[in-house]
Amino acid sequence: MVKCSQDQVKRLKKALQREKDPAVRQRIQMILLREDGKTQPEIAELTGVSLSTVNRAHMAYDHGGVNAFRPKPTGGRRNENMTLEEERKFLDRFAKAAGAGELLNIRALKIAYEEQIGHPTSESTIYNLLARHQWRKLMPRPFHPERDEEAQEAYKKRVSPGRDEGSTHRRGQRPALASYVRR
Repeated sequence: MVKCSQDQVKRLKKALQREKDPAVRQRIQMILLREDGKTQPEIAELTGVSLSTVNRAHMAYDHGGVNAFRPKPTGGRRNENMTLEEERKFLDRFAKAAGAGELLNIRALKIAYEEQIGHPTSESTIYNLLARHQWRKLMPRPFHPERDEEAQEAYKKRVSPGRDEGSTHRRGQRPALASYVRR
């Protein structure tokens, strides 16, 4: 089945000569074989590919020309929530406090970021954002969320200043096992 003009066939032959990518060369050959009157099953057998590959190559050429055969560029930030410029503007709101030496809380930054983008995100996204713009980690967690304040106070009362927990024993009482263990 012939679909190309003589001018297009000449351009395809020139493109075949100068193309270095073997996959693109093979697809150009599939188009030229179609122009010679070969059927898709014959082209598939001659080129050693499946019938669906031949069909996809013909459809790609019909819709996009030779450029449709070239691989699409990969890489980059395809799943970004904001552009780099938008991120920079977002962080500028917090830069004044950070420049003054104040500590910023990741949780507050995360909440503001989620409001800006309109959906929830993980804390790692915030840390990656900060790393992209050369910001350091901001603040460690000040306390464990499931802490027991009464147990902490009891521990502080039990251990005298300047001594280990097990060293406060009196006659007959043995120190805790932890003081016998060496690391």
